Amino acid sequence: MADAGLFIGWGAPVRGREAKGLEVLSEALAYYGRLQQEGVIEGFETAILEPHGGDLQGLVLIRGSEEKLAQLRVDDEFVRLSTRADLIVEGLGVIGAALGDGLEQAIATYQEAISELA
Repeated sequence: MADAGLFIGWGAPVRGREAKGLEVLSEALAYYGRLQQEGVIEGFETAILEPHGGDLQGLVLIRGSEEKLAQLRVDDEFVRLSTRADLIVEGLGVIGAALGDGLEQAIATYQEAISELA
């Protein structure tokens, strides 16, 4: 079971670049599918959000081990795709996440910080 994730979220496309945005999204999803087949990641979920007036328009949650996801973040193709996406959408973010077995450690760290600051 995955103990970590990468939350990749994005906002509205840059005006006039919507079609390119879909191209880059398709390229990224194919890449994530290949990573899953190769066993680099355990899986991923993609969501396009309904219009809601907020900044977040869509997301991909990649699941895997903390170690493999740390390596993925500096992989040349991942960096290239992230850079391309950043030029086409507003507010691109790649954020580490605790999942599954990793939640216990994340909660313990949070509780320790609370105790230190109490």
